This record gives sequence, C-alpha cells and structure tokens, in this order.
Amino acid sequence: MRFSLVFMRRPFPVLIALCLAIFAVSLYSQIVPEPDLNGVRAGEEFRIGIQAYNRYAYNEAIRAFESALAYRPNEALILDWLGRAYYKSGLEEIALRQWERAAEMYGNERDEALLARARIEAVAARRSPLVSMAETSRFVEGGTFPGVQDGATVFRQPTAVLPRADGSAWVVAYTSNEVVRVDPNGVIRERLRGPLGGFDRPYDVAHGLDGRLYVSEFRGGRLSILDEAGQWQAHVGGKGLTPGSLIGPSSLTIDDAGYVYVVEYGNRRISKFSPDGEFIHNFGQKDGIFPGFLSPTGIAYLRGRIFAVDGAKKAIYTFDTDGIYQGVFLDEGLDAPESLRVWDDHTFLLADTRRLLLIDADSAIIQEAGLAGNRSTRIVDANFDQNGSILAANFDANEVAVMQSIDELASGLFVQIDRIVTENFPEVTLDVSVSDRKGRPIVGLGDRNFLLSEGQGETLAQVAGQTLLGSLDRDPRTDIVIVVERSGATAALREDLAAAVRDIYNAVQGTDITIAGIVSAGENPERERFDGANPSTLTGAARGAQANYSPRWRFDSAIRLAAADLLPLAKKRAVVFVTSGSLGALSFEQYSITETAAYLQNANIGFYPVLVGQAPPSDDLAYLAKTTDGRITRLYAPEGIGAAVKSITARASGSYLLRYRSSLPSDFGRAFLPIEAEVYLLERSGRDRAGYFAPLS
Repeated sequence: MRFSLVFMRRPFPVLIALCLAIFAVSLYSQIVPEPDLNGVRAGEEFRIGIQAYNRYAYNEAIRAFESALAYRPNEALILDWLGRAYYKSGLEEIALRQWERAAEMYGNERDEALLARARIEAVAARRSPLVSMAETSRFVEGGTFPGVQDGATVFRQPTAVLPRADGSAWVVAYTSNEVVRVDPNGVIRERLRGPLGGFDRPYDVAHGLDGRLYVSEFRGGRLSILDEAGQWQAHVGGKGLTPGSLIGPSSLTIDDAGYVYVVEYGNRRISKFSPDGEFIHNFGQKDGIFPGFLSPTGIAYLRGRIFAVDGAKKAIYTFDTDGIYQGVFLDEGLDAPESLRVWDDHTFLLADTRRLLLIDADSAIIQEAGLAGNRSTRIVDANFDQNGSILAANFDANEVAVMQSIDELASGLFVQIDRIVTENFPEVTLDVSVSDRKGRPIVGLGDRNFLLSEGQGETLAQVAGQTLLGSLDRDPRTDIVIVVERSGATAALREDLAAAVRDIYNAVQGTDITIAGIVSAGENPERERFDGANPSTLTGAARGAQANYSPRWRFDSAIRLAAADLLPLAKKRAVVFVTSGSLGALSFEQYSITETAAYLQNANIGFYPVLVGQAPPSDDLAYLAKTTDGRITRLYAPEGIGAAVKSITARASGSYLLRYRSSLPSDFGRAFLPIEAEVYLLERSGRDRAGYFAPLS
C-alpha cells in the first residue's frame, strides 16, 4: 500500500513514464544477461593502476592492480601489469611470480606469453651475481663496420678504436689520414683531419683527462693535440733521435695525472709528455737491467704502472711512471701481440693477431675472449665499447669487427616501455629504456633502431609519424636528492654533515645539477625544507634538529622517499647519502638490501655515499654503490667530493623519447590501447608491449 501511495503522489505523465521504463528493463533483462559488474569494477581499477604507473606512483598502481585482480583473479593482462609495478618497486621476486602467472593465463601459444617469459629470463639473469664484462662467455662477430660501403670508401685501414660514453667510437684510419666517429650502427658522424696539412699516417688516439684528444702520427713523427670539439691545437715532437723527438710514434696511454705515454716503434722506446705536450723523459732503452725492446707495440697504464708490449719478444714488461723497469709481466702464451687496453681495474684486453685475449692484471692468467675474422686477419687494436661489445680494428680486412657476447646475442636486448604520455591524444609519447641482460644501458641508438606498432594480433600495424625526440642521455640536466643519516654516530658530527652539504652545493654551482631535495633518515624519515638559492638553509637542513637523531633511524624508508622524489625528474639522477659509514640495526627492516638495490637499479638511480668521520664504509654501502654504478667518497679526502658529485652527469640511462600519432579508436577514452616497441642493434633485438588509456572525453 505504501508503494502505491508514493506512485499516486506523482503527476500522471511521470507515472506512465516510470511504468514504461520498468517494463523496458524487465524486457531487456529477459533478452540480455546481467551486466558483468565484476568486469566493470576490474576495468575501472585497472585504469586507475595504469594512470598511477605512468605517474611513477608504483605503490598506488600495485594497490589498484591488486584490487582489479580481486574482481578478475586470473586476468593475464592485470597480472602482467601488476608484475611491472612490483618490478619498478624493486620487489622482483613478487614481480617474477606475477609474470609466471600471466604467462600461464595467456597460454603458451600467445605472443604475450613469449614476451612475459622473455622478461622473466632477463630479470632472472640480472639477479644472478654481478660479474665483470670480462668474465662473460666468449665473444663472436655480431656485425662489422666496413671501410667500403655501397662501393664508396668511408675509411681505410683502421689501426685504433677509442669508444666514447655516448655509444659511438673514434676510429683511426691510417691510410685515409683521418679519425672518424662511428655511431653504434656503423654510420660515420664526424671526421677529424687534423691541421691544415692533415694528419700524416695517424695510428692511435687517446682521450685526455680534460677532454682533449691526442693523436699519434706514425710517419709524421709527431703527436697532435686536439681540443674537446676535435679542433687541432698543436704538434708535439718531430722526427729525430734526440729526447723529445719521435720516430714511428704508435700506441698511446694516459695516466691518472694526465701524462701522455707514446710508444716509439722506430726509436724502440717510450716517451712521456705532460698534458700540454712538454717533454718529460723517455725510457725503455737497453741497459744493464732492461734488455730493451725489439718491436714495441701496445701500452697501457693501470694502478700506477706502465705495461708495455713487445710484439717480437711476445712479452709484456712493466715500468713505473718514472720509467724505472720493474720486471716481466707476461712472456708466454702470446702469438703476435699488438694493442693493450684496460677493461677494468683487474683486466686487460689484448689484440693478438686474430685472438682477443683477456689478461688478469694481478695473476697474468690469460683467457681467450674470441676470434675475429679469418686466418688472414690482423687485429691491430680492440676495445670494449659503452654497450658491452668489443670493437676490433681489422687492418687487413679494412673494417671494424663488432664482437658480441654469445649470451647477449642469445638473450637479446631488454626493452621496457617505462611511461606513456597521452595528454595530447592522438599524439602519444613513449619513454623507452634499452639495456642488456645485466641491466647495463644501451646508448647511442637512433631512429632507425626503433619500430613502434599499435594494436594486437592481426591488427598490429606500424604507427604513423614515428619520431625519435632524442636520447635522454644527451640531456645534461641532472637531479640529486641528499639523504642525511640521523643516527647516534652522526649526532656528534652535525657540523661535518653541514660541511658535506655545503661542499655538494658548491660543487653543483655552474653545472646542470640540481639539488631536488634533502631527506632526513631518522626514525620517521621526512623531507627537510630549504631554499635552493640560500646556502645557509641547506646547511641548516643538513644539521637538522637534535631530536631527530635516534638509534632507531631508518635507512630503507629514507632511500625510498628520496627515490620517489627523483622519479618524475631528470633521467640522470642519484641519491647522495651523507653517512658515518655504518648502517643501523633497522636499516633494512621493511625492505631488504637486495630490494633496495633493485629499486634504485630499476629506476636508474645512482647511490653515492659521502663518508663523514673516519669509519670505513660498510659492506652494505659498498654493495649498493657498486650495483647502482655509484661511487663512495670521503668528505675530507684530498681531492674533495666535487668530482664524485659532478660525475653523476655522466650516468647513462639508455632511455629514449619517441612520439607518434595513434590511429586506434579510444571509445571516448574507455578502451585500453596496446602499443609495442621493438629495438634492433646489429644482430641483437628486443621488444616490449604495453598500453594506455586516452583521456576521457
């Protein structure tokens, strides 16, 4: 009765309309099943998760994807994205489990399952114990940069290769009298021909500490100095036997102080010059202790010693930087050794005819890295490039061989679509990162290395208007967040903390580095307030309040807070941790050290501890610095901390920004739009598939 009274109070036309509506709904329910409310709710949570992921709000994304899974427990796409969010949060074990479930739900035959398993393999490889590049499997030829391309000569008879941080390399072309810069695809980007009269049979090139280039001219009997831009500046030496004169200058090396060492093939000695070209002394002549060179070839500087190769004697000798002979380093196991290059603090790379040899700098143990070319090959020089390949100058074949690890060729590139920006849809911008199986960034790629496609299955098609906006590694902007330890140990070092932050501030003046924040690592980590234009507020923030210092200070939470502030900023970024050198009992209470390292690694954030006080750095600090390619320095070291802070600008990210115009219908912003990115580099390739929602309209 109550129900009918309510109806009777309404005007008659409204009553008729309601009756018709009830009838229509009743009829519709008989024809169409009930709407899938769980699917609708899962879709809405999924949208929220995608949007949060693209804002770098990974915790929010995890909550949304988990909520979506509650409505759709076995939805492969949701599991896939949940794994991505956990991976970006550093929780790789959980990420791998989600991707395993996603691959199972996709079904083994689907392409999405193959992509998920490839991602699992790549992450699993990264989680294995880190090793030096020199400890990886054998290297095989994965491509060449020929001196003759399409019938045209681009360079003739290479004698040396000098890799650059941007992924390209200088190649010394002996017969064509030039030094050319080759990008990772083998395309010539720059040519240096020296002074007005040109180079006279250039043989080797070395990079000085201040950015200058040094080029030895074998027939000219001299050394050319070029500025950082490649402009010729001066000649050093000249043909002759007297001290300071040169005959047949060939291989070069530079020590920690910037001094240049030149092998003189004709004079059978080594000459040392200052960075500006002032002659210091020569050494290596036969005397009562050293038997003398017969055919000096390669040379390298490592840890205070000069290592010099004699090709005829098939031996390597050592000297100190004053030229005092120290003894035989290696005199067996070599065929016809030429160049000697330093890979890391413990490993040399030696070109030995067609063999590429890795030599332990401490034990002199030899490991064959690979063979280049054929039996008539003569590898004059070989060097590791920024992307983990060995570039080998093949003089006889007139080419540079690109030697790649078998493991890298088999596993391919690790490609990730990190972020999708759709604010101006149908114009879409992608942030794509490319690395190898160990997580090392791949740099120097161009537009030709990328292929974007949208859609899925049979509808997958190349996008329109693909444009590489640039490599984010070339952007000089760099952001750092300073984290200050608030422990009992640093409570007595508050003035040292202030001095450290003041030195950091002074180091970044006049650079592209910005101090984006200061975080107190106390019991409850928090952001400190400061005015970037006022140094006194920085030092005040560094000192902090005495009440903030506690034995229960939290390291892991403070690092997470700092990293979260860095994520939306520049791709070159780091956490600078001002510390006593020891971590407290609660340092990894919430997140383990491996999860903390993975979080920083996956966000490409370097970890740079600055030690105050005299305590040595803990193993945990050393591990985090090593795994994130950071650097430990002491506040009161003779060289200061400025160089370490400035080195952050050289960090590689392997990130690229691409733009295209989508042709997919967005259903007014309600449709999930798939996008795929493929990357090719010589014989290696990799791809990732993601997606986005256009803005609601």
